[in-house]
Amino acid sequence: MKELIIENLTKTYKNGVKALDDVNLRVGPGMFGLLGPNGAGKSSLMRTIATLQSADGGSIRFGDIDVRENPQALRRTLGYLPQEFGVYPQVSAEDLLLYFAELKGISSKKQRREITDYVLQLTNLQPHRHHKVSGYSGGMKQRFGIAQMLLNNPSLIIVDEPTAGLDPAERQRFLNILREIGAEHTVIFSTHIVDDVRELCHQLAILNQGRVLFRGTAEEGTAQLSGKIWTKAIDRADFEMEDRTFTVLSSHYNPDNSLQIRVHSDGLPNDTFIPATPSLEDLYFAKLKMGEADV
Repeated sequence: MKELIIENLTKTYKNGVKALDDVNLRVGPGMFGLLGPNGAGKSSLMRTIATLQSADGGSIRFGDIDVRENPQALRRTLGYLPQEFGVYPQVSAEDLLLYFAELKGISSKKQRREITDYVLQLTNLQPHRHHKVSGYSGGMKQRFGIAQMLLNNPSLIIVDEPTAGLDPAERQRFLNILREIGAEHTVIFSTHIVDDVRELCHQLAILNQGRVLFRGTAEEGTAQLSGKIWTKAIDRADFEMEDRTFTVLSSHYNPDNSLQIRVHSDGLPNDTFIPATPSLEDLYFAKLKMGEADV
């Protein structure tokens, strides 16, 4: 299977915002998570890879395709699901998929029918194939987005913030479908939700302010934090003081309404803390808080 290679990619918008700052990534087969907060540059990177906008510098290659030189060649092998997409209001899922299949160059009526049946089955939309897509729930619309994306059997799939706004049941259905697709394709999964990446992706990158702060596996990332994560319970009123004194990565409430904080420190901050096992969430917040390529 082909590898996506991104080297020294840069993009600055007309308003002066530097969306991509010397981005370097290698993405192989399977599920690759691109993790970062809103405004980190994830969508800018996704749109650039998908040839929807041009970069200022750098290169993108997918297998033997030079994406910047030959965008049309990539489009023929690309499946792209943006954050939001529109549908015709009075058309059923089945009719829309048959229409999209024809637009994607599948000339045989029999083949269009076969691929439409397949993607409806894969995305668990068979029972709703005759329903208007405009009446679908948020999760069903996202599954329809995957169905239309798979019509041309793409080698590279880009999915941009797909679970935002989905309820827990819809999110789990969606992730299960992506998990199945990831076994056969190269999939870039962009999100700001750490749990999505933890559940789906072996390889990941953390992006913020257009810069790649980490690239590797979750295990490699958490190993960087070994012996550097500490925790303790505090009163809520003491949080601001603790936050000024220590590098607080995250906090959550305990059943007794005290606040449990997690802190990054090369050594024991003081004897009120105990060591904690590093998590992917710790890695994410540590990279964002310190803004460095290595914690």
